[in-house]
Amino acid sequence: MAMKTGGDGDEVVSEINVTPLVDVMLVLVIVFLVTAPLLTQTMNVNLPKTGAVAASDDNQSTPIGVDAQGHIVLDKTDIADLADLETKLKEAVQQNPEGLYIVHADQATSYAIVAKVLATAQKAGVHRLSLATLQE
Repeated sequence: MAMKTGGDGDEVVSEINVTPLVDVMLVLVIVFLVTAPLLTQTMNVNLPKTGAVAASDDNQSTPIGVDAQGHIVLDKTDIADLADLETKLKEAVQQNPEGLYIVHADQATSYAIVAKVLATAQKAGVHRLSLATLQE
């Protein structure tokens, strides 16, 4: 609130009060800091560790998550079974035939489940498929 003492009362006060603007901006920054980690992770998995890890461009890839219980997630969408996964992958391959798909399988997941997911992806027409690991 701008106040003047004395002088002519007809003058216009042209000062901007930036305090509310700063308050709103700080609240927005806090909201973005809290929500950003939640948006980037599709599934909570403990990836296996290997000696060499090839870097990939995660912005151009589609994640396929498999947790320790065998639940499957395709790009933040829960998948009921392998037939549903095949259908969704066929649709995705039609939209982007050269897309990269990265399987994020928990280290406690049964090898049979991961093998079935890989076979389903190949059957759906996925040509670029990779397994995500962590570097030791």
